Amino acid sequence: MAQGSSGLTLQQLRYFIEVAAEGSISAAADLLYVAQPTMSAAMKDLEARVGRALLVRSARGVTLTVDGTEFLGYARQVVEQVALLEQRYLGRPPSRRLLGVSAQHYSFAVDAFVRVVKAIGAAEYEFSLRETRTWDIIEDVRTLRSEIGILYRNEFNGRVIDKLLRDAGLVFHPLFLAEPHIFISRGNPLASRAHVTLDDLADLPRLTFDQGANNSFYLSEEILSTLSSAQEIRVSDRATIFNLMIGLNGYTISTGIISDELDPEIVAIPLAVDERIEIGWIDHAAIPLTEQAQRYLEEVRAVVAEFGVEVLG
Repeated sequence: MAQGSSGLTLQQLRYFIEVAAEGSISAAADLLYVAQPTMSAAMKDLEARVGRALLVRSARGVTLTVDGTEFLGYARQVVEQVALLEQRYLGRPPSRRLLGVSAQHYSFAVDAFVRVVKAIGAAEYEFSLRETRTWDIIEDVRTLRSEIGILYRNEFNGRVIDKLLRDAGLVFHPLFLAEPHIFISRGNPLASRAHVTLDDLADLPRLTFDQGANNSFYLSEEILSTLSSAQEIRVSDRATIFNLMIGLNGYTISTGIISDELDPEIVAIPLAVDERIEIGWIDHAAIPLTEQAQRYLEEVRAVVAEFGVEVLG
């Protein structure tokens, strides 16, 4: 065999990234204006060169194997770095920027995302921000639908969250520790209080984010999930929960970090309980972060620091 014939090519990496994104060899071929047999042969040759299966093929398309998921992370790194080299030294226009984030329903995560998009300076980009359920965040990062996930853990749910992450090959990186607050509307009678107790909340509707089929206490987005409440409403998105705070004087428990610019009608009041909320980000243990993901985390840290909260990492 000729020297170098077993090496990988940039074209193969770009093909593989597109196949993984589309979940289909034929769809990726159409997108890249390549004949389907050519794309299929390229994927088989790629798997032969790396000596392991990267794709599971079925009538419905393709999914990544465990090896394929890890390979995708590295392929993205290589292609991004080559694009940066071409831009800097060959005068190529900036490449299409990619970033995927899945998060629990935190305004600081949205605020940081807004800053990244505004500062990107690229003519083309394709970003995704999914505010979603705890289980789905872990799955999104495991399958590389998102590069980063943002969620919380504490003494109550920590062992369960850590096991789920370990089983998925993911790592939790602490961002900051938050004192629990309630979010309520500015018109709520409690809005002028310096702090509130659980007794103060007894007659108000408690608003929580629905966790779907995995509605375990341990996957709840809010602390004190095992406490019973006479009035409880589960919702699926942040806009709805804010509307219910205003319309029904409901409350939810969160970090206390909220953007006046993005959520001007909502205020955060300290909750007098002996609890702490550890917010962190998750990623694949063995896959380096892309430049865009690193930039996003820098913006998250900056947003959090502006609220006077100590950033852990």
